[in-house]
Amino acid sequence: MDNRQIWNDVDDYLNPLFAPDDDVLTAALRDSDSAGLPQIAVAPNQGKLLQLLAGLVGARRILEIGTLGGYSTIRLARVLPADGRLVTLEYEPRHAEVARGNIARAGLDMVVEVRVGPALDALPLLLDEEQFDMVFIDADKENNPHYVEWAVKLTRPGGLVVLDNVVRKGRIVEPGNCDPDVVGTRRALELMAHHPRLDGVAIQTVGTKGHDGLAIARVLD
Repeated sequence: MDNRQIWNDVDDYLNPLFAPDDDVLTAALRDSDSAGLPQIAVAPNQGKLLQLLAGLVGARRILEIGTLGGYSTIRLARVLPADGRLVTLEYEPRHAEVARGNIARAGLDMVVEVRVGPALDALPLLLDEEQFDMVFIDADKENNPHYVEWAVKLTRPGGLVVLDNVVRKGRIVEPGNCDPDVVGTRRALELMAHHPRLDGVAIQTVGTKGHDGLAIARVLD
């Protein structure tokens, strides 16, 4: 049995135990696929991890950079109290349209706001709003360093910054790999490791989504 098959089999065992999809989440993935969105939503176990992290920090306000079809948005928003708020930024209007439908079906459209356009244009506008308890970054990787910088500015002390897709099938350690996504990810990791206001860690993961990883950092005073 090859490694990829083992990874898949383990996920097939663990996900139903700890992170089963329900009708709403299944429909969100189905409608995203039907609309032709790329199949790059977070895996069920990672979605559950995001929920747990949001719950651990008592999140009332969450920022998501990169909405896609709203699968991770739904996972995160379910943790929020009735007066909570999740702002999610999506570049592609078609993705945002699909996400809004999925979020409404989940009954979360009253706590989730989808903002469309370049995230780097939208992020400065958030400085005038209440700080966030958690920021989840899962958008274009070339701009990851900028997203991390903004996340530090927009997150309260004690809050969390989570960066997805940080291993990229091991390409981050390939000598001479100058792909913009790889370079952006490396720079973001180095920033998270050395930033004076962040205390974090990065881990590699395997599973149905292949070989990748995520970085998690706590924002300090």
